[in-house]
Amino acid sequence: MKENHLLLSIAVLGGTGKQGKGLAYRWARAGYHILIGSREEESAKNAANELKTMLGEGVSINGMSNSQSAKEADIVVLSVPYSAHRSTLESVKEYLQGKILIDVTVPLVPPKVSKVQMPSAGSAAQEAKEIVGDGVEVCAAFQNISYEHLMNDEEVDCDVLVTGTSKEAREETLKLVQAADLIGWDAGPIENSVVIEGMTSVLIGINKKYGSTHAGIKITGAKQSAD
Repeated sequence: MKENHLLLSIAVLGGTGKQGKGLAYRWARAGYHILIGSREEESAKNAANELKTMLGEGVSINGMSNSQSAKEADIVVLSVPYSAHRSTLESVKEYLQGKILIDVTVPLVPPKVSKVQMPSAGSAAQEAKEIVGDGVEVCAAFQNISYEHLMNDEEVDCDVLVTGTSKEAREETLKLVQAADLIGWDAGPIENSVVIEGMTSVLIGINKKYGSTHAGIKITGAKQSAD
């Protein structure tokens, strides 16, 4: 574990799921205070204890309800199935005001999850913005990272595209991408999230057709700035 002793706290709503738990693992390892959120507090506590066992002493991870974790956190990450997207946001809306919400949700509609199916708002992230209102900065990120890579210490051969409602919010999100030992790119305004979310269905289809489990994306022909 890195000894950063960061003061920033991150709530991962849906942190008991594979993607959310993997991101929580990475950020806890980097030294952030992690709040695992769930509709069932007991499940959140079990997930927190599992991560503590994996990471050892010195990590700061607590499990609690979605509402309590959103209330206590500085930044909130939403990683839930699309079927729970609206209801989860509505339940924590009041606790998100003045904060950054990072939406990891992909609008997959079973059984045709390899077919791009966007909501009327344009994307899940844009829908989240409509639900939570102007008092919340919303970013979309991490949709194309396979969870198989997150729960261990291996290098992830996949980039993270970040869209959001402001440059400042995207910059803060990119800091968390870097903290998770991933490579991130500013992909522009939140309207561009339709492309990133839709790419997940494309990658699922590629995995299915070619027998893979973790197809990803890489940005070529561009260089990261030195700062």
